[in-house]
Amino acid sequence: MMTKLRLATVVLLLGGALALTGCADTPEVPVGSSPAQDGHDGHGGHGDMDHPMDGGPVPDGMVAATDPTYPVGTEVILTADHMAGMNGATATIVGAYDTYTYAVDYTGADGEAVVDHKWVVQEEIENAGDERLPDGSQVVLLADHMDGMAGATATIVSSTDETVYVVDYEADGMTMTNHKWVVESEIRPAG
Repeated sequence: MMTKLRLATVVLLLGGALALTGCADTPEVPVGSSPAQDGHDGHGGHGDMDHPMDGGPVPDGMVAATDPTYPVGTEVILTADHMAGMNGATATIVGAYDTYTYAVDYTGADGEAVVDHKWVVQEEIENAGDERLPDGSQVVLLADHMDGMAGATATIVSSTDETVYVVDYEADGMTMTNHKWVVESEIRPAG
């Protein structure tokens, strides 16, 4: 009887830990900030990996959009919820590009599963070529938006050919510069 009780307790504890891990919506935290300042909010998974406050330059080979809805310098309102404080934040467009953009699932170098990471562009995927990659494709990421991302094997969850933007924005008292990426449907005009 005691063995069955111990086994049931162990199974219950492991099951609870796995459920909490699988359902966790933990924040992605920029270097030098706290989860309360900047975290992932609402789309299932950047984990607790660092997300730099400056996203740096775009990858080589990016093609600037010729007539984007929101040209460089335009002030917009973000409707994306990739990170806490992002949805509703005022942003400035710093780049607009024509490419394929992907949501991906991957496991980081630290073993942390990241689900539905938005976004990775065609130029951040090893040997991606010029054609749109189908959902379910296994790819190797060149993107380094977060620690442990570059070199990870990922599965494409979905994709879009909307214009993709790099933005500067402020949320929760922090300024994010060159944030990659926000697609056109995640932006609305300011004012």
